[in-house]
Amino acid sequence: MATTGLKQRMIQQFHHPRGLGGRVAGWVMAHRGSNRRRNVWVVDLLDVQPADRVLEVGFGPGTAIGELAARATRGRVYGVDHSAVMVERASRRTRAAADRVELIHASVDRLPSFGAPLDAVLAVNSSGFWPDPPQRLRELRGLLRPGGRIALASQPRCPGANRDTTTRAARELQDLLTKAGFTELRVETLALDPPVACVLGVNPG
Repeated sequence: MATTGLKQRMIQQFHHPRGLGGRVAGWVMAHRGSNRRRNVWVVDLLDVQPADRVLEVGFGPGTAIGELAARATRGRVYGVDHSAVMVERASRRTRAAADRVELIHASVDRLPSFGAPLDAVLAVNSSGFWPDPPQRLRELRGLLRPGGRIALASQPRCPGANRDTTTRAARELQDLLTKAGFTELRVETLALDPPVACVLGVNPG
């Protein structure tokens, strides 16, 4: 029973890192090769341009944030995460681009103002933990300019997850984006174990 309780507490740290356990979880996320491949792949799919204003929701240790900053060299990169530990870790990772990167300790249901409309939004393995995902996506769509892009990615982590699990996750993401008013949806898959699904959409305005 004690072992089961410890395992559950560690799993929770990956959902909401805090304290020493959260720092360990952050280190694991930052150094796991599959995590890096997944994040770089999603950023590639989003086709970030040098002048883009981009938001990542749930940035964790900042892997994708770093990739975004390397591409939006004349733009602005924002990130929100509900873990203060991850904000600290990702801030260290992106210190060299601090003039273009703003990381905020906030929940997705309490998003701050980002001033001008955004060009792109992404979330990698985080939308499943949002309160009322359809409403959150409608709010995110409201932050995007007409024609702005969104990318939602999911690599299922439940026991026994396989290609079928990923296919179901992709359908769920498609349904959420459709309900939120996004159009031009397309699904891409990265061949990891289990596979990663990324659903991309456009704000029609």
